[in-house]
Amino acid sequence: MRLKGKLIKWHTDKAYGFIAPNGGGSHVFIHKSAFENRQREPQIKDVITFSITKDSDNRYCASEATFSGEKLKIKQPKKINLFSIFLSLSFLAVIIIASFLVYLPQKIMLFYVVLSVITFLTYAFDKSKAQRKVWRISEGTLHILALVGGWPGAALAQQLLRHKSSKREFRNVFWLTVIINMGALIWLLTATGTKFLAMFN
Repeated sequence: MRLKGKLIKWHTDKAYGFIAPNGGGSHVFIHKSAFENRQREPQIKDVITFSITKDSDNRYCASEATFSGEKLKIKQPKKINLFSIFLSLSFLAVIIIASFLVYLPQKIMLFYVVLSVITFLTYAFDKSKAQRKVWRISEGTLHILALVGGWPGAALAQQLLRHKSSKREFRNVFWLTVIINMGALIWLLTATGTKFLAMFN
């Protein structure tokens, strides 16, 4: 249910304040991140329409807040990119089969599988941090994990967890890491690459 009230306190330096609901009741905490329009600086006596939710500490606060005269934009559910899921699962299936048929060193297969699991869990952890509005895992770390072999797990996490799946700049860099990693894998399967791997046996 949507509620309406008036902003009675606002701390610009800390980006939070309190709303007095119409009809009385306890004042409602609101953070600037709860506003749909974050370009506008909230002012005392602004009329706010909002929903009630709970924060990471289980305290009630405002969410989906709009200023008087503004409409709440209904977010359309993001579509899952089936190509990303198909590519990552197909790649993992191919390297597992190739490993069992001795076309690919088992160490490489295990490396990709384990790193994909780690990367998937890292994405899940980062999404949890985003929802709790706490310190995030850097995008650079996520890209490094994808670059060194965890990209199948990253691709699955982006679609299944709906995390980092709509930010174009991030996605462009991600696909670049996939191309570089695939190129490195192909090189490792050449005669020169095989000699390089032999150095670590």
